[in-house]
Amino acid sequence: MAHTYLSDMQVSARYGVHRSTPWRWAKTDPSFPEPVILTPGCTRWKLADLQAWEAAKHDSAA
Repeated sequence: MAHTYLSDMQVSARYGVHRSTPWRWAKTDPSFPEPVILTPGCTRWKLADLQAWEAAKHDSAA
């Protein structure tokens, strides 16, 4: 199964935050998915990991 990867710009657009925010979350929030280094200079987040994080946040808020 092929994974879908999102750039920092796409992640920030998904959550309506500044481009630097996903990087800050990755450093400060242990529950936020770690980015994946695909090649030197190309780091992305797996969409499935982000969706799982969203579901976990939703479940904990309910």
